[in-house]
Amino acid sequence: MNWRETIRTGWDAVRAHRLRSGLTMLGILIGIAAVMLTVGLGQGAQATITSQINSLGSNLLVVTPGSTTGSNGVRGGAGTASTLTTADATALADRTVAPDVAAVAPTVQRSASLTAGTANWTTTVIGTVPDYAVVRARTLAEGRFLTAQDVAEHAPVVVLGSTTATELFGARSPLGRSVAVSGTPMTVVGVLAPAGSSAVQNQDDQAILPLPTAADRVIGGTARTAVQAIYLTAVSTEALPAAYQEVTAELLALHRVTDPANADFTITSQQAILDTATTITGALTAVLAGIAGISLLVGGIGVMNIMLVSITERIREIGLRKALGATPRVIRRQFLVEAGVLGLAGGIAGVILGVVAGALLSTAIGQPIVVSPTATLGAIVVSVGIGLVFGVYPASRAARLAPIDALRSE
Repeated sequence: MNWRETIRTGWDAVRAHRLRSGLTMLGILIGIAAVMLTVGLGQGAQATITSQINSLGSNLLVVTPGSTTGSNGVRGGAGTASTLTTADATALADRTVAPDVAAVAPTVQRSASLTAGTANWTTTVIGTVPDYAVVRARTLAEGRFLTAQDVAEHAPVVVLGSTTATELFGARSPLGRSVAVSGTPMTVVGVLAPAGSSAVQNQDDQAILPLPTAADRVIGGTARTAVQAIYLTAVSTEALPAAYQEVTAELLALHRVTDPANADFTITSQQAILDTATTITGALTAVLAGIAGISLLVGGIGVMNIMLVSITERIREIGLRKALGATPRVIRRQFLVEAGVLGLAGGIAGVILGVVAGALLSTAIGQPIVVSPTATLGAIVVSVGIGLVFGVYPASRAARLAPIDALRSE
């Protein structure tokens, strides 16, 4: 019996018992669909997190101040000190000091109330410089961004996020209109294009002012040159580690810190955040896929059980084949083909169910579910492999039957 006849015979045997074969494939079908959904959910979550982190800017480094210690010895959290200044940002922007840093944007921020006519809205007010748009990868829907002249003249101008603009002006264009920021009149010169929300903040709900304007007229305080964060972008992804080292070395020198362990600032790399998030989502995906994979094991046991039942029912057929000259190898191959057909059919059905369920679930929960061609092909290969692995024992048992015993079996 050649391979073509073996496959045809195996397919006919599966079709002869449609209900039993369908119930056998059900376990593999559910297992494959469950694994595809869990892996797709994990990859979708990873893609969402990556997109949110990248929306903060590309090749990003964020420098934040250290912590304060009160007179009673109580230490504040990271970022509570005023150890970073505009002078630090100016030094880091010098390409001779940090050649791998492309742009620098110091920032201060606080929550403030904005008023436009009878409308009012409370949002995050950010004081910064023109390079902020470059560092944070922001684009404009209309108008312009801050300029060096705005910063030099302490100009009373503001750039609004798309959500903030809508809350204050509705469908009207806010360009050229006046907005009172904490009671100080400002002229709207631009509106940012939507960027969405991140785990840090809503990128569309903010008002951006020139840094000196925000420090003098909105935030106030005694340290007008202090900044809450310095955002930097490296010239490329490959240059990010070098930029990190350059920024660290320069700030240690400026702050006269000899031991890096005593640094009064913290530098966070965007890549480090992304790697951490990827590791966490990858681990969760692996755990969920492992749990879902248990159903594949159950489906494989079902294949083996059905094959054993099939052998019991077809003992006389096996004996007749052997009596006509079929070798143990041919008998074994026939039952392995049947098991492989069950696995293949269950895998294809499981992939179809996984794709359909993924599309429906993604719409229902508002979370993307990624179904990659590689994962789909892998699922089919795994399902066939399960059928073959769990069909080895039944096939070997059928091959070992003695012809005379099989023929006289009732």
